[in-house]
Amino acid sequence: MKAVIQAGGKGTRISEITGDVIPKPMLEISGYPILYHQMMNLKKNGITDITVIIGHLGNVIKDYFGDGKQFGLNISYVEEDPQKPLGTAGSLYFLKDKIKENFVFLLADVFIDIDFEKMEQYHVANNADVTLLTHPNGHPFDSDLVVEEGGVVKSFDYKSNDRTTYNYKNLVNAGIMIFSPTIFKYLPELKKYNYEKDIIVPLISEGKVVSYKSSEYAKDMGTPERYRRVQEDYSSGICDAKNLANKQKAIFLDRDGTINEYVGFLRKKEEFELIPGVSEAIKNINNSGYLAIVVTNQPVIARGEVTDEELGEIHKKMETLLGLDGAYIDDIYYCPHHPDKGFEGEIPELKIECDCRKPKTGMLEKAAREHNIDLSSSIMIGDSTLDIKMAENAGMQSVLLKTGQKGEDGKYEVSPTIVAENLNDAINKIIGKKASKKL
Repeated sequence: MKAVIQAGGKGTRISEITGDVIPKPMLEISGYPILYHQMMNLKKNGITDITVIIGHLGNVIKDYFGDGKQFGLNISYVEEDPQKPLGTAGSLYFLKDKIKENFVFLLADVFIDIDFEKMEQYHVANNADVTLLTHPNGHPFDSDLVVEEGGVVKSFDYKSNDRTTYNYKNLVNAGIMIFSPTIFKYLPELKKYNYEKDIIVPLISEGKVVSYKSSEYAKDMGTPERYRRVQEDYSSGICDAKNLANKQKAIFLDRDGTINEYVGFLRKKEEFELIPGVSEAIKNINNSGYLAIVVTNQPVIARGEVTDEELGEIHKKMETLLGLDGAYIDDIYYCPHHPDKGFEGEIPELKIECDCRKPKTGMLEKAAREHNIDLSSSIMIGDSTLDIKMAENAGMQSVLLKTGQKGEDGKYEVSPTIVAENLNDAINKIIGKKASKKL
């Protein structure tokens, strides 16, 4: 594959750092411009033919990188007139006759460490024209969100929309995508284009845009605060560690009684309320290098009391409440089954013995496959003996909370690695290294 990097913007949100001396992509992380780190990530994936779109202060970029030979790259440029910018995609018009294969398109203010080979495999397997790298983030309320079903993108929920009366799924377009050359048909003339509205949205109606949800490191550096966050993550090794070429570690979280107040069988989103301190705890997970993954038994589906769609609305409320506090969940797995049969309104096909219902380990194993997780380096946190027994069955360490059921469900005799007052206490003990040496 080839790559095209859009580096022509002015970067007004971070101008207090850049001034009008250097373009935003030349901000340094550990002594090298962010654009250099992007290119080295591409090179690590065998992508060495790179076109950079430059505009405002583009000469600074061109002087630094030249033709790329000294970096083991082949770099070319498309130069926009800074007085007549062509938007996020207008300059792709100049590449219509030069790119005949799939190519990576990315924004130059996103710090990345991505396994592009896996992403391209997904693009090809789904016969997509556009594959968006998507993920949750800590500021969904000021981000354009991706609405998808089964991995197929249905629409964008723009940050300019009124979000005061509904819940949303925290899924953000990271500014990294793979385009097939068919996208050039949406650039019939040289003018200003927006890559989302003028290329992706028309292809959504054809079902040709897919969401590649990844927990890999991809953070925009568009504000001073986010720039400092990336600097800290790079220094601590989090950026490289999150590349899916590496085994990941996760903190698995039960839902009811761990994240939200325990009400027995929760059937309505109105009943869902976060336990105090949970957002802070999950935010600490997000900043630690661990994935935050929910695994929850939901027999209310098999009982016919809640549909998958209604459960999705409950989880949207959870993601919305967490997002407002700057926290996010990397993924959610739930078991809809229940083995006991013969009740009015039940869903017969879900009344089965399955491999995913706690304390069985199916949900953990599925998460491990999809996120390349090393379960032996991961931790399960919950409020019931089912959670702790599942962890024991998977060879994992565990934390039993004194919230929710407080381990008093009496299902199993278990030995949690540690006991904590609540989720915040548990995360402080794990990440703050106050627990046993194992943790």
